[in-house]
Amino acid sequence: MPSPSKPTRRAFLASTAIAAASSPWLNVATAETSSAKTKSVAAVLTAYEHGLHADVLIGKILEGWKQDGGPGPRLTLASMYVDQFTDRDMARGLSQKYGFPIFETIEEAVTVGGNTIPVDGVISIGEHGDYPWNDKQQHLYPRRRFFKEITDTFVKYDRVVPVFNDKHLGPVWKDAKWMYDRAVELNIPFMAGSSMAVGYRTPEISVPPGSPIEAAVGIGYSGLDIYGSHALEFFQCHVEQRPGAEQGVRWVQCLQGDAVWQTLDDGLISQDLFDAALATIEHRDGDVRQSDDATLFLFQYTDGLLGAVFMLPTYARGTSVALQVAGKTEPLATRFDERREPRYPHFAWLLKGIETMVHTGRPTYPVERTLLTSGILDRALTSLSEGQTKRMTPELEIAYQPANYGHAPLPRLSG
Repeated sequence: MPSPSKPTRRAFLASTAIAAASSPWLNVATAETSSAKTKSVAAVLTAYEHGLHADVLIGKILEGWKQDGGPGPRLTLASMYVDQFTDRDMARGLSQKYGFPIFETIEEAVTVGGNTIPVDGVISIGEHGDYPWNDKQQHLYPRRRFFKEITDTFVKYDRVVPVFNDKHLGPVWKDAKWMYDRAVELNIPFMAGSSMAVGYRTPEISVPPGSPIEAAVGIGYSGLDIYGSHALEFFQCHVEQRPGAEQGVRWVQCLQGDAVWQTLDDGLISQDLFDAALATIEHRDGDVRQSDDATLFLFQYTDGLLGAVFMLPTYARGTSVALQVAGKTEPLATRFDERREPRYPHFAWLLKGIETMVHTGRPTYPVERTLLTSGILDRALTSLSEGQTKRMTPELEIAYQPANYGHAPLPRLSG
């Protein structure tokens, strides 16, 4: 088998998502768009309990969009690998109920225990479970290991199928970049990311492609790693609509303490935009500036736009963004509407995007968005661990063409 060529920087900065074009050395499995035919997937999971990402994604393949036995995606579950079986494990019971096999290795799951790759896609969920943390407070889920074993199986059996990676890549930057480069190298249709980019928003705001965004502020909550990725993806899926976007990020800095609020007092960040973003979400009573755990992810895009995502772990109770668009007197502000019923429906719209990729053989939206937000998050946590220093980030000059893809309640799940 010939050795694959190393992707160039030009390829890495290409403004298109990874295509499912034929590789010179692997047979890439493509699929025709069909409203009738069902495609099969293998699931590679850290753990499967009620309410975990495995449950609210894979459970919708097994039991319908609402997980009530009703209509569901045009996907079937062919096999599963589970890295950790917990006391609350659901995988074994569902295997008995629905008849799918659980294998001891990822290779066996992808090949369904045979010597070919019969599945049409792989869903990798490296989220939840008992895994270590590093000194930057990154939870070291085995996403790179999962992707390596999946793609090693593609090479061994000379066939590639689409892969979805839940949440951010890595989470360490070198692992995120390795995963992306591996997908480019093997021409793997590859998607990743948060359900927040495709979930419900309240209120609805119009940010069509080419919107002249002059400033933007985001707000997030909870842990910097686990929910920082959500806040950054929700922020990015809005600001990428500006003209000429996306070309990447020039520098990243993470601030805490008085330095967070000084950016507002000095006018570096708009107080009006911060107030608009905060007003859309539930939050604690009292002065936000008394939050001793407030953190600011501050970064500048290569076109000069300043990115600002305030993480308010114990004060805020939601994720939001506010935009100043040229020609509009008032900010546009919206929040991610995290509905719990039926069974966290934003994951249904995430699964709809995965279903579309498996059926077309093409990413529904660019993985480069998740690569960029993964890099911003890693570099922000690195800045924090190094004394809140500003870090120049030529490695984050990541260009891509945003996809004009909707969010709940569009596209229709039954379409």
